[in-house]
Amino acid sequence: MLNDLTVLYAAHPALFAGSVFVLGLVVGSFLNVVIYRLPIMLEREWRDQAAELLPPGANPPTPGLDSGLPARFSLSVPRSACPACKAPIRAWQNIPVVSWLALRGRCASCKAPISIRYPLVELATAALSAAVAWHFGFTLNAACALGVTWVLVALTGIDMDHQLLPDDLTLPLMWAGLLAAVLVAPAGQSLPVAPREAIIGAAAGYLCLWSIYHAFRLVTGKEGMGYGDFKLFAALGAWLGWRQLPLVIILAAATGAVLGLLLIAFRGRDRASPMPFGPYLAAAGWLAMMYGSDLVGGYLRLSGLSR
Repeated sequence: MLNDLTVLYAAHPALFAGSVFVLGLVVGSFLNVVIYRLPIMLEREWRDQAAELLPPGANPPTPGLDSGLPARFSLSVPRSACPACKAPIRAWQNIPVVSWLALRGRCASCKAPISIRYPLVELATAALSAAVAWHFGFTLNAACALGVTWVLVALTGIDMDHQLLPDDLTLPLMWAGLLAAVLVAPAGQSLPVAPREAIIGAAAGYLCLWSIYHAFRLVTGKEGMGYGDFKLFAALGAWLGWRQLPLVIILAAATGAVLGLLLIAFRGRDRASPMPFGPYLAAAGWLAMMYGSDLVGGYLRLSGLSR
């Protein structure tokens, strides 16, 4: 059965990409849960840890993101419900994209609006997954790239909402990249890389942003980024190798600078207000994973540095 499937997908890349697109819709629905629930779970954990350090009789930390939520709260419990009326979401109301369209973006019970962000995350995950499948084909490299893509989508959503890149995602992503470098033989594609490249990439990624962070703090007295950015860059280095890191940081910095200027110009954003850097790192890392060699080669040809 597996051999027949391998032959079928190898002979029909479009079929493989289409199947992965459907899978990406389902994964995107789960990533919506991760983006919403993981920060709440982490806040509860941190608050419990802080409460243990307080002296007897001291007031415990007040609830934050989880205010009004049940005591049991994880990625699977309780069932998804409408944020407005708390009505449970039935299975047919949870079909990726289709349910949102069928309900016209409103709760079936109270008609409260459902954010368009949910179907957008599902569609984005599906489209990125299909692109990965088309690019890598039915290979183990595609499975690795899909895993990286899904984690990057989750990190992007969480960082946009909370300016947080959880260790629960960045560190497993880094360790998985190092293990893949040892266990998965490179197939002439962008990932995984050789063990030496991965180890140096992880170390260089972390130390690069760590050095920039401390240099910026010494000069300005302010913190320019968070430690989660260091760990995400280290994870990208583990998967892509140290040679791709300059491309990733240039793409991320350029995109962040352009978008920041646009927000200041058209939305009146305060220059002093912080902007999450994780989404730009994630987007740049995904582009480098898919097209890094082509981007570097194209730049070298345009600049006349390559014959």
